[in-house]
Amino acid sequence: MKLSEMKQSLAEGGIQLTKSLGQNFLHDGNQLRRIAAAAELGQRDKVLEVGPGLGPLTELLLEQAGEVLAIETDRRLVEFLQRRFVGARHLTLLHTDALDYLRRHGGWGDWKLVSNLPYSVASPILVELAQAAESPRQIVATLQLEVAQRLMARAGDKDYGVLTLLLQLRYLPQGSFRIPASCFHPAPAVDSACITLARRQDRLLEPAAAAVFSAIVKRAFSQRRKMMFKLLRQDWPGPKLAEAFDALALPRQARAETVTLEQFVRLTQWLAHTSPP
Repeated sequence: MKLSEMKQSLAEGGIQLTKSLGQNFLHDGNQLRRIAAAAELGQRDKVLEVGPGLGPLTELLLEQAGEVLAIETDRRLVEFLQRRFVGARHLTLLHTDALDYLRRHGGWGDWKLVSNLPYSVASPILVELAQAAESPRQIVATLQLEVAQRLMARAGDKDYGVLTLLLQLRYLPQGSFRIPASCFHPAPAVDSACITLARRQDRLLEPAAAAVFSAIVKRAFSQRRKMMFKLLRQDWPGPKLAEAFDALALPRQARAETVTLEQFVRLTQWLAHTSPP
């Protein structure tokens, strides 16, 4: 779908895009093909697409995958998509809030997420899927560049933080490529990036401990300039923390941005059976 076709479709449908819904539609054909190629789709693949918009990526997904579930919150766009893809039997189109739907439905273990995610809900959707009992086996998602950099970061990077750790606990970053703002309509104020994440073959933590991991990470980054040990003492007893830090050779002066994913995992294993007061 070329930019001229996109503008014409919006005008004919009387559709005015809403900034609050993160409606910036990717129209560049080369970038759309790169996204689909990154997902390495086959006819046995089931694909979840959040925020299909006018359907330029949906069209490619339908050509390459065996099943596509597209979730769109804007009724006007749902009606457009129903007309555009009438007769597409392997497309299921839902008019609902994607984040709410994902919170109520599971079983994504055999699926791939391939989406130009709406900026307004991109991070919550990815966290929801990463923390699900059955997470998608692959994520190929277009996001704001700043968010993409957080997801790909490592300990010591300026972008390393809570979002990094919550996603990387379940996923391995595989790669990314930048998409200029000019490839979208309307053009956002910042560039974007498409990232690829592969689900880890083995969990780093059992599901029951993942909630403890999340609590530790969020507390540790609650005040980035403060020492992690002092922050965690708000929730866990000092002696138990001291024992864990000593066992992991973590300095008491360490700040969260210097602590690796593996160290957070091991710290969680130490504290998982010590409930916060």
